[in-house]
Amino acid sequence: MKGTSLVVSVLLFVAVAVLYVLHFTGNSKSTQDRPVMNDGGTSVNGLKIAYVKADSVILNYDLSQDLHDEFAKKQEAYTTEYGTKRQNFEKEAAAFQEKLQRGGFLTEQRAVQERDRLMGKEQEIMKLDQELSNKLAEIQQANNKQILDKLMAYLKEYNEMAHYDYIFNGADVLIGDEAHNITAKVLKALNEEYNANKSE
Repeated sequence: MKGTSLVVSVLLFVAVAVLYVLHFTGNSKSTQDRPVMNDGGTSVNGLKIAYVKADSVILNYDLSQDLHDEFAKKQEAYTTEYGTKRQNFEKEAAAFQEKLQRGGFLTEQRAVQERDRLMGKEQEIMKLDQELSNKLAEIQQANNKQILDKLMAYLKEYNEMAHYDYIFNGADVLIGDEAHNITAKVLKALNEEYNANKSE
C-alpha cells in the first residue's frame, strides 16, 4: 500500500508542477487574444448580442391576454355543450336500465333497439368530445403562432435599427448581463402597437 501511496504522491506533485508552470508562463500571453466586452455589449471581434425573455413577453403581451380570454370563452362554451349532451345521455341510460330491470319493454327486440340507439348516442358524444378537443388545440396553436409571428416581426423591425448579430431567447440564457436584456423594450413596443391598432 505504501508503494501505491508513493506513486500517487509523485503523480500529484508532477501535476501541480505542470499546472504551476502553465499558469505562470500562460500569463505572458497578450490579453488581445480574448474577446473583451465593452459597455455597449459588443465584443472586440464585433459581435453584438441581446436576449428577450419570450415567456415573459407571452405572459404580459396584451394580445396574449385577449387571445387567452377568447380561448377561455370558447373552451367554456365547448365544455357546456359537451356536458349538457353527456348529462342527457346519462339520464337516458339510467332510465333505460331502470325500465329494463322492471321489465318495461314489451319485447326483447324493443329493448335491443333502445340499447343500440343509446350506444350510438354514446359514440356520437365521444366523437363530439374528440372534435371539440381538436378544435381547442387548433385554436391554441393558431394563437401561439400569431403571438410568435408578431414577436418575430417586431424583432426584425427593431433589429434594422439596433443591428444585433444575435437576439437569443432568454429562456435559454442561464446567466446574462441585464444590459443585454431587451424584453421590457420589446414588450412595451408590442403592447403600444397592439393597443393603437385595437383602438382604430
